[in-house]
Parts: sequence; structure tokens; C-alpha cells
Amino acid sequence: MTDNVWTRWPSREALGREATTRPRRLLGWVTRSLVLAMLIWGAFNSSHVHGWGVFGAVAGILLSAVVAWALYRTTLAHRIWPSLALFGVLLVVAVAAQAADFGVVALVLWCGCAITALERLPVAAAMPVTAVALALYAAVNDDVWLTTLATTAGLALAGYVLRLDAEARGNAQRLLNQERAARAAEAESAALAERARIAREIHDVLAHSLSAQLVHLEAARLLIEGGADRDQILERVVAARGMARDGLAETRQALSALRGDMTPLEDFLNQLVGTADGAETIISGERRPLPVEASQAVRRVAQEALTNVRKHAPGARIRMRLEYAEEQVTLVVRDLGGSPGELTTTGGGYGLLGMRERAELLGGSLHAGPDDEGFVVTLKVPV
Repeated sequence: MTDNVWTRWPSREALGREATTRPRRLLGWVTRSLVLAMLIWGAFNSSHVHGWGVFGAVAGILLSAVVAWALYRTTLAHRIWPSLALFGVLLVVAVAAQAADFGVVALVLWCGCAITALERLPVAAAMPVTAVALALYAAVNDDVWLTTLATTAGLALAGYVLRLDAEARGNAQRLLNQERAARAAEAESAALAERARIAREIHDVLAHSLSAQLVHLEAARLLIEGGADRDQILERVVAARGMARDGLAETRQALSALRGDMTPLEDFLNQLVGTADGAETIISGERRPLPVEASQAVRRVAQEALTNVRKHAPGARIRMRLEYAEEQVTLVVRDLGGSPGELTTTGGGYGLLGMRERAELLGGSLHAGPDDEGFVVTLKVPV
């Protein structure tokens, strides 16, 4: 529910100085200085000012300055009754100044109260204050009634225009603050997303590298337990060392990818398949650069699929197909033949689960399961 226009305060942005430009602040200081100079001139320009009159004039000017400062604070804090009380003090000071024959001081205070009330108070509270101030002004003004009427109407209009101007500046400042907050939130979100991406890349590289090493080390353990000869065991250990070396290279490549410096996807898949016997790569569709996240997903799924083939169906032929379509890229890794490996029961199957989660984060999908020819892994990622 929106606030009533009669009881709604001007926004704190409108009442404060944050939305005010430096030239406008300078103009405000000049205006206040001129008002103070008029008060001083009006107080001491009368021939009757002497003795205690000087003291009273100085005290009245100082009191008006303190009350004006307090009025700025109370209206900024949206405190209605203290604000009205302070306006009442200024009106009383103006009446006292008029009674003491300080007419200029009284006129300046009444005009200032009329304009400031419309600028800084809710309309329902500002109208009585403005009406009283302008009525007192009109009562003591020596001009003809038509001039007085035009002056009072002009003062009221000036106060309302200043209110509208302050509200416009306040709205602009509020929108600027919201935009800054949105940009800060966007930057924080981007930083968190980048951290998540880095963590995911490091996790995938380490998971693939370590799982591949585990395959050969576990095979070496089984060979030792089975009393295999030294050459067979050494072959597995050397293979594990090679996997460690490959893992280090993949880590460097992942760091290069995080910096935006990656080898072409087709070259990567050809190099990856080149390390496996009986493997082939088929690339169809119009080749084009992929977004970093999509490219990384294809690379990681290809690595994980080859690791699973080595683990579960050693010796199987591998056919890897990369298809470029208009709105997505599809990777299909299929193993043909091969016998169950001695490490089939090892591992928990979390590699493909992580790859499926990565694909879903990108709005894609990953399916893995047997078919008529063997085991197939299919990744689809929108681009």
C-alpha cells in the first residue's frame, strides 16, 4: 500500500546532502550566507539598536541559526513534533523581532519558514506552518494587497518547486544506490561463480588423474597378491607413473584454461584418443569455438569415459564422436568389445556422477549405460 501523499515525508535522500552536487551545495552555502547577512543587516541597521538591544539582536540571530540547524536534523530524521516545535520557535522569534522593530529580520524568518516547511515537511503539516508564516508576513507588509498576494503565492510556489526538485534528486540518488548495490551483488556473484568453476576444474583434474593412477596401482596390488612376475608388476607401476605425469600435464592445461588459453577441442580429443590403442575420433558438423564451460565439460567427460573403458573393459575398441549442431554439441564415447577388467569392482562410480552434475549446471545432459554393442556415454551441452 502506498503512503498518503499528504502525510508522506520527503525521502531522506531528498532531505540529505548526498544527492546534492558540489555546485548546488556551494549555492546553498552562498544563499545561507546571504540570509545571515540580511539578518545581521536588518538587526543593526536600525537607529534604536544600542546597549541591551545589541545583545538581544545577537542572541536572536544565534538562536535562529541553532534552531535552523536543529530543524535540518529533525526533518532529516522524519521527527514531526520536534520539527513543528522548532518551526514554532522560529515564528515566535520572528514575532519578537517585529515587535522590537526588526522588520527585516521578521520578514526573512517568516519567508524562510514558509519555504522550508513546504520543502521538508509532509504536506499536511507544511501547509499550516506555511499559512501562518505567510499570514504574518502579509499582516506586516506595507505593499499593496495585490503585490502582497503575488509575493505570498510566489513564496508558496517556490517552496513546492524546491520540494519537487529535492524529490527528483532523491529518486535519482536512490536509483544510483540501487544500481551500485546491484553491481556489487553481480560482482560478488561472478566471483563466487568463478571460484566454483576453479574448484570444479581442480576437482575434476585431480579426480581423473588420481582415479587413473588408482586403476594401475590397484592392478599392481592384485598382481602382487596373485604372485605375478616382476615385469607385469613393473608395467603397472610405470603406467601409474605415466598417469601421474599426464595428470600434471592436465593440471597445467586446466590452469591454462582458467586463463582462457586452451588448445582446440578437436586437437585435445585427438591427443587423448592417441594414448589409447584401437581408438578413433569422428568429428562432424561445422567446427566453431565453444564457450569455456562447454569445452571443459566435453574434455572432462572424454577423459572420464576413457578411464572407465581402461578400468572396466581393457582392450576394447573406442569410438569417440563429436557432433556440432546449431544449438548444442554432442559427445558420444562408445566401447566395442573388450572383456571385464580385473578392476571392474573398484571405485564408486562418482566420476560420471560429477560429469552429469557439470552437464546439468550448463543446461545439458549426460547419459551412460550399455547398448547392443557395448557401453556408451553421451553428453549434450547447449552452446
